[in-house]
Amino acid sequence: MANRLLSRFSRSGEPRNRDRHVEIDGWMLPVRVIEHPTSRRITLRLMPGGDGLKVTMPPHVSDDELEEFLERNRQWVSVRRARLPKTVSLGVGAIIPFRGIDHRIVHLDRLRGIVEAKEVAGEPSLLVPGEPSRIGRRVVDFMKKQARSALDEAVARHASALGVRPRQIRITDTTSRWGSCSTTRTLSFSWRIIMAPPQVLDYLAAHEVAHLREMNHSDRFWSHVRSLCPDMESHKAWLRRNGSGLHAISVNA
Repeated sequence: MANRLLSRFSRSGEPRNRDRHVEIDGWMLPVRVIEHPTSRRITLRLMPGGDGLKVTMPPHVSDDELEEFLERNRQWVSVRRARLPKTVSLGVGAIIPFRGIDHRIVHLDRLRGIVEAKEVAGEPSLLVPGEPSRIGRRVVDFMKKQARSALDEAVARHASALGVRPRQIRITDTTSRWGSCSTTRTLSFSWRIIMAPPQVLDYLAAHEVAHLREMNHSDRFWSHVRSLCPDMESHKAWLRRNGSGLHAISVNA
């Protein structure tokens, strides 16, 4: 038992980083390993977009046991990745969601101006001026700005309800999680959440604000989330069903 406990710590006495990579169908996927004291078994989850894996397991699991688990589930990962939505390029004519509604990208033949969400011939559209080669980047910048505004409002409202205050709010493009709360009280969110329905974005904001009261996923934590967002279960389910599709939208294409 002593050797097993010692193997979980580095020489500095800090918990050892057990993250690794695994090869699936010729792709090297990062594996984020989380040791949870209340876990009774090893669980595996495909991260949004299929570009990584998350393993949650009891602390006593050895490296050999972890490697065997990943090997046994190689085919499961391959099948799940094959079922993911196809990549959507941010170009003229592409259809992408914005606030839960599909919008067609329409290029405007002028160099100056801002991106706008309007209806064109009865169809929700994103009107994008500027150089054709910069359409994708301009759409992403627009989405980030909209996400910042919506999340700032939602976080302020939920933080006031719980009597807490974040240190800062960051907008990122992480594929490992939709949001996070650091020990420095910094809340981080993926800008892609602006593509989801507004009530899903609101749930995500409530989730991360609740971490300012409980830095865990205990019953008390979920009680805080539910007090802020009574329909949280349906919004969590929406992200599970549709999150991969949002991550399949390519910002580089």
